[in-house]
Amino acid sequence: MASIWVILSPWTPYFFSFIALLLLLEQISYLKKKRSIPGPTLVFPFLGNVISLIINPTKFWQDQTSFAKSTGHGFCANYIIGKFILFIHSTDLSHKVFANVRPDAFQLIGHPFGKRLFGEHNLIYMFGQEHKDHRRRMAPNFTPKALATYTVIQQKIIIKHFQSWLDEASKSPNKPITLRLLCRDMNLDTSQTVFVGPYLNEDSRKRFNVDYNYFNVGLMKLPVDLPGFAFRDARLAVGRLVDTLSVCAAQSQNKMRGDEEPTCLIDFWMQEYFREIQEAKINGSQKPFEYTGKELGSYLFDFLFAAQDASTSSLLWAVVLLESHPQVLEKVRSEVVKFWSPESEQPLTAEMLREMKYLEAVAREVVRIRTPATLVPHIAGEEFRLTDDYVIPKGTIVFPSVFDSSFQGFPEPEKFDPDRFMEERQEERVYKKNYLAFGAGSHGCVGQRYAINQLMLFIALFTALIDFKRHKTDGCDDIAYIPTIAPKDDCKVFLSQRCTRFPSFS
Repeated sequence: MASIWVILSPWTPYFFSFIALLLLLEQISYLKKKRSIPGPTLVFPFLGNVISLIINPTKFWQDQTSFAKSTGHGFCANYIIGKFILFIHSTDLSHKVFANVRPDAFQLIGHPFGKRLFGEHNLIYMFGQEHKDHRRRMAPNFTPKALATYTVIQQKIIIKHFQSWLDEASKSPNKPITLRLLCRDMNLDTSQTVFVGPYLNEDSRKRFNVDYNYFNVGLMKLPVDLPGFAFRDARLAVGRLVDTLSVCAAQSQNKMRGDEEPTCLIDFWMQEYFREIQEAKINGSQKPFEYTGKELGSYLFDFLFAAQDASTSSLLWAVVLLESHPQVLEKVRSEVVKFWSPESEQPLTAEMLREMKYLEAVAREVVRIRTPATLVPHIAGEEFRLTDDYVIPKGTIVFPSVFDSSFQGFPEPEKFDPDRFMEERQEERVYKKNYLAFGAGSHGCVGQRYAINQLMLFIALFTALIDFKRHKTDGCDDIAYIPTIAPKDDCKVFLSQRCTRFPSFS
């Protein structure tokens, strides 16, 4: 041992000098990219500020907002695990990013290490004509006919879960129940049934739920792709989830070849798929495209990811905001009762939802004031001139803050005010550019109407069937990242049945 030290000791100063040089070059690289824009002057070697991001993500992103607003730039810099990042507060600059999703500008990544996590066959990584074609082929998934089919499914599942919530609440009336995980499970049940319907059996659903939980946990952990780390568990879980969804897609293809009536999203999708192939055959043209099972599984997972956590966030904030604004709650209940009653034994229809203007205004205001997915990460594929005096370096991860945009332009933006979306004020049109909760540009959310319908159905049924009261504690309504935002206390409430009996429709 001593002899090894004798050999190595003369090189020790050189080794530490080399490490010091690397650290110096890292700081110089960061400062060169940062230039004069707001942000930390020095960063911790390699890790940057990832520890503060993981320990308290709410404070971390609030600090980025403060940095970005501290000057007229509208954006700021930081450094996370060897990655230079740019946080964008300005709505106009966020639109500039959304409008330039292409190979020589920005690529939507969904997560700073998204490709490793989501895999290559994901809709968010597509560009140009290929992306346009895929979005066109997915359009039948969200036609009025398809949405009306989903509406009945959504209500059955929502009511089933409400009944289990009330059963749990009745066991300990003086003890609040926590809604976050209950809403998450309800949404997962809803998404599975709406998207792949009868093709996911009970055993598959149980395994699916376990794997989706692995995925959720891994999203917020260090991106260490080694055994025993949550990120590795999440990546492997995504692979299993995609495989399961691929099998569901294959079963739907077999069914829809027989021209049967669609009963879920993948059926509507495959119906259009075969229609286009048949049309090409009739016209004597070449088959325009062909899905692989892996691709379909990945696209379905993309839908699931988009629908699941964002929707859970909105449902929780709807409960929080309605409970704290009783006048809004009363107006919602008054409107719902004009169109629907639990005693009718009939589900709410898509036509009823379209008539409930105030209910939709409430849903849109919930999404505005508590935008679920607060950030939409992109990566700069090439240098990009963001402003006259700043060029984004290649490889930078750019975070347009759609949450911050919601508080720009609108009068009294901190106020929960659904009337802003009513016809008299039309703020959704006047300040449309600031309403970025569903994104913008070529990658804007294709399922926006489905998401709003889910929130409207939840609010209508929850307020009509259940009496609820928040369990108030200090800071309970503060924002927590999970990774979408939720009340810090996970939304603790007291529940009791409001109606005489629950509806039971087939």
